[in-house]
Formats: sequence, structure tokens, C-alpha cells
Amino acid sequence: MHVLAWRDLADRDAGGSERHAHEFMSRFADAGLDVTQRTSAAVGLETTEHRSGYRVIRKGGRMSVFPRAIASEITHRMGPYDALIEVWNAVPFCSPIWCRKPRIGFLHHVHGPMWGQILRPSLAKFGKTLETRISPPFYRSTSMLTPSDATRDELLELGFRPDKVRAIPNGVEAAFTPGGTRADVPTVVAVGRLAPVKRFDELIQAAVIAKQQVPKMQLVIGGEGPELERLERIVADHAGAGWITFTGRVSADALIDLYRSAWIVASASLAEGWGLTITEAAACGVPAVATDISGHRCSVDDGVTGVLAPLPELGSAIARMLLDDDTRERMGKAALARAATLTWDASALGILTALHAEVARRRP
Repeated sequence: MHVLAWRDLADRDAGGSERHAHEFMSRFADAGLDVTQRTSAAVGLETTEHRSGYRVIRKGGRMSVFPRAIASEITHRMGPYDALIEVWNAVPFCSPIWCRKPRIGFLHHVHGPMWGQILRPSLAKFGKTLETRISPPFYRSTSMLTPSDATRDELLELGFRPDKVRAIPNGVEAAFTPGGTRADVPTVVAVGRLAPVKRFDELIQAAVIAKQQVPKMQLVIGGEGPELERLERIVADHAGAGWITFTGRVSADALIDLYRSAWIVASASLAEGWGLTITEAAACGVPAVATDISGHRCSVDDGVTGVLAPLPELGSAIARMLLDDDTRERMGKAALARAATLTWDASALGILTALHAEVARRRP
């Protein structure tokens, strides 16, 4: 099996999509499948690596990886394979055009407004057109998987066939469990790559509003990324050095402890396919306050496992949750119960089942 993806788990820019791919590939390898992931090169990483039973090949830059991977598959330089999974992250590998073997696609979310955040206007317009108008017609007969019903609905709006798009929820690692010590003071935790789409600047602004009602509140932001220096300046502008903390890159064990210390987990993200950090925190018994976007509507059961709010109301929602012990406890228990139903084994099985259906469909 070959898996085409923009980045892999060891990449410094890796996020939820890369974690998702690792989880299903490692389980496929455990089941005896020969799995090779083709992705882009990254500073400090070897061209070839073996991880958790599967092989990673890193060649090409962030954009050149697409034509280079296609050329490698057409010329068989990556070796033989029986089936293909394309992880479509904004820019497609165009597998329907050149791959004649059983294949499926996985698309975490439609990038929409994200294009304008990461590219200048002319390129952003082209990227959005490529994702929403040029590419979809080629994929409409492809079995496409997404992590949420919200993203499925977005794909249907782009013209994908209802019978070809299936939502398979993300899982939560078994290591995320309740325990540890909750912080003594009201603590909001937010975790993610410090990139424009995550809108940590807006989260800081919301926290400033919430602190007016909850004076002892602390905000802890876990992760690293290109926005760090700008975010640090924003914190300084609001005299937040004493109550807003950046942890930098967080190890697996430290991440669990961080969630367990939180009173709530928060996200101001502009776009998500799912909201993996929210369900990780939920597995530790922590409710969420997040922006009301499509991906969060799947990771948060609004009013049950947390609260969704429009961005201008996020600060007030955070304050209300921190001040309401009964609601926070009730939602934390509900979040824990829901997280228990989300496993990576089930997610990987769903993906493999979809791929097996494609294999069976093509049999003589």
C-alpha cells in the first residue's frame, strides 16, 4: 500500500492530519500490510525512515513533492503496490488521473478562508479555485473519506456524490485519561501549531476579556510555530507575561499532564477538520470552549461536552465556563464519556474497510 501525504509525523510542521495518517498506517502495518508513505523532505530528517512498521520516503519540497511523487508512481520508482490512499491537504496529488489501482482519498477539511491567511491574494485565489472548482470533478467517482459529517457536507456542496463520501471519526489515544492534579486557579489550556489558521491572537484577546471577570485566570498555550514572536508581542502589549504562558513543543507525557491541569480547553481556530486537541482533552475529562466552526461542531457536542461560540463571544463564554463549577463538572463528565467512544482502532478499521470495498469492486 502507498500513502501520499504532504508531510509526515516527524516533520516540525506536523499536525492533526499527520497524526491521523500515522495512526492508521501503524495499525495497517501491525495487521501485516506493507505500507509506504511518500511525503516531502524536511530539514534534519533522513530521506528514508522506518517508523512503527511502515516506511517513509521524503523527497521534494513543499510544492515539488506533488509532481515528484506522481512521477515516482508512474515510473514505479517507489516499487510495486496494490492500493493507494491519497491524503488531500489543500493541494491534490491528482490520483484519479494517473492511478488505475484501487484507491481512496482522505480530506480532513476544505481550506476555504485559510488560503487568504497563508498566501498573497493572487495565489490564494488560485489555491481556492484549485481546491473547490478545478479538482473536485476529477474526484467525484472516488471514494472520499473525511473525519466529520461537517466536512462531508462541505464536499457534497462542492459536487461530490453522496454515495462516495463517508465520515469516519478520528480516534483518541488510550494514554489520554483522567487523573493527575487540576490547577488550583482557573486555567485555560490551548494546544496546537502556532499558525495563522489557529488564531491564537484572537484567543489571547478573548482571554483578556475573560480575565476581567475571572481575575485569577491563567492561559497556557502549548505548541510551536511561525506565529510565536508575534504572539509574544501581543501578550506583552496586554501585560500578560504573568498569566499567559507559552510552553513550546510539548512531549506526549507532558501533553497529558497539561490537559489534566486544565479547567477547560479552548480553541479560536478558523478552520478544522475535526479538532483533535479538543477530544484529547475530553478524554482527560476536560470540557471545551471553542469557536463555532464546522470541525468543532463534530468534536464538541454544544451544550453537552462544551460550548461553541462566535468569535466575538468567545471571551464571555470562557468566563462563564470558568465561573460555573456545576456546568463545568457536568460537561467534563459528558466529554469523557463521548471520548471513550472514539478509538484509533475503529478509525483505522473504517478506512481499511473503505479501501477493501474498492479492491472488491475492481475484482473480475
